[in-house]
Amino acid sequence: MTVPFDGVPLHAQRDLFRRLVDLGYSDVWSSEADGFDAFTPLALASVWAPELRLGTAIVPAFTRGPAALAQTIAALSDAAPGRVLIGIGASSNVIVERWNGIPFVEPYQRVRDVLRFLKTALRGEKVVATYDSFTIDGFRLGRVPAEQPRLLLAGLREGMLRLAGRESDGAILNWLGADDVATVARIVRDAAGGEPREIVARLFVCPSTDADEVRERARPMITAYLNVPVYAAFHEWLGRGDLLKPMWDAWKAGDRKAALAAVPDEVVDDLIIHGSVEECRAHLDRFLANGVTTTSLVVLPFGGVDVAQAIGALAPSAA
Repeated sequence: MTVPFDGVPLHAQRDLFRRLVDLGYSDVWSSEADGFDAFTPLALASVWAPELRLGTAIVPAFTRGPAALAQTIAALSDAAPGRVLIGIGASSNVIVERWNGIPFVEPYQRVRDVLRFLKTALRGEKVVATYDSFTIDGFRLGRVPAEQPRLLLAGLREGMLRLAGRESDGAILNWLGADDVATVARIVRDAAGGEPREIVARLFVCPSTDADEVRERARPMITAYLNVPVYAAFHEWLGRGDLLKPMWDAWKAGDRKAALAAVPDEVVDDLIIHGSVEECRAHLDRFLANGVTTTSLVVLPFGGVDVAQAIGALAPSAA
């Protein structure tokens, strides 16, 4: 499940985290865009719900210095030994450059270099190295976690997916359909050369049978993400270029209303899991059958959905 929950102050979410354990959820996953940072909710979860695995999906590779990122990961890993999965990724030009004032330059190289630095630094080795995107001169982590966290990479297209399979513990996927997973997961597995890799998918779920309402409410989300260059390129690569071209053209022309109207129902139904609880479960099963090993659910409160009730209805214990 994705945390923290909207609509409730963070300090008041302990009972919600405990409820996830009671319902049979195994993980909580945080993200980092324009809400809270990724680590604070997980630090609270490490105390409130020590049964859960703690994951980031994702932390941008650009927005913290490499040493500061290593220190933060080490602290969380020490607080929750053996339960931490750190997903890092390029993020986007919007988050990195427009919101944080950091040049979004050579994202593949930055993610690769941060991954390689973290693998060395988190073991407590002294790092004196010149990477393509930064130089580290003599950093050594002063508090090495007793159990190493798992490091995963957010991947959209082939280069990053191969890097995830080749050099990390797995891949984080976002904004894709169930039928896309087989293509993406195969690239990760092939690059891993037979070694096991975790495939985590961040999935948007709305257990409502009011399809028209769900589609109308989902379209602004889809246009906001799929007009970001990295996601536009991802969906063109996946084969949705013809379907999405009218939306992209309207967005570039500044006609937001036309862009929303141009998102086909087919695309919404691929990217947003909706319908009855049973239909949602069947749709989730397609992701798992195609290669996802771990789901990080984001419950959308559309069509009269009560998030707390939906979390219970979708829970592993309710299956």
